[in-house]
Amino acid sequence: MSIFVSEPGRPIGTRLPEIFRGRRVGEVAELTAGQPINPKRGEATDAEFQLAAQSGRHRALEEYGATAAGERKDQRSYLPVSYICSPTLYSIPASATVAEAITMMDEQGANHLVVTADANVAGLVAQQWLLAWLHDHQTNAMSQSLTHIELPAFLTASPETDAHQLARLMLAHQLNAALVVDTQGEPVGVVTSTDYLRLYASASGQQGSV
Repeated sequence: MSIFVSEPGRPIGTRLPEIFRGRRVGEVAELTAGQPINPKRGEATDAEFQLAAQSGRHRALEEYGATAAGERKDQRSYLPVSYICSPTLYSIPASATVAEAITMMDEQGANHLVVTADANVAGLVAQQWLLAWLHDHQTNAMSQSLTHIELPAFLTASPETDAHQLARLMLAHQLNAALVVDTQGEPVGVVTSTDYLRLYASASGQQGSV
């Protein structure tokens, strides 16, 4: 699967790209946010990996691991998102309140939550976004159900998506996280700007020690 962006909307049903049922979603431009998202059509931005996903994705990743074993991760021309994303995910039902979402983040030490509706992915929210929403909607905001809130746009990518390309799209769309999903549409991880900072900080540390 390629990189897709889901438009802002209330968490009703699934807000994941519906490529699993042959329906395409809005195009994601690599360096600009582009035109408004049309949920009925779209294009993949990394077609070569779309093809790989359909035939031999696991073999391609194995070959990648063998050939790139001696290279630093930050210098690899192709770096799968699965190599840097965090597999730890926390989810909360759309029926939960803003207060419950913030409490869960505090208790788990999480900066992002996957919002679900009827066991489907209905959104991805960051703690910073929730706090900003609270600031703008102060009256009874903590007791507001997520179901009645227009959640922000979010990016989705597959485990074999190129991490460098995803980073460019995150910057272009001013999003600090992306949800990683498998071919069945199940969330398997989240990649954040912190993961990229950790990657390049580690590389800088190795240079310094040398």
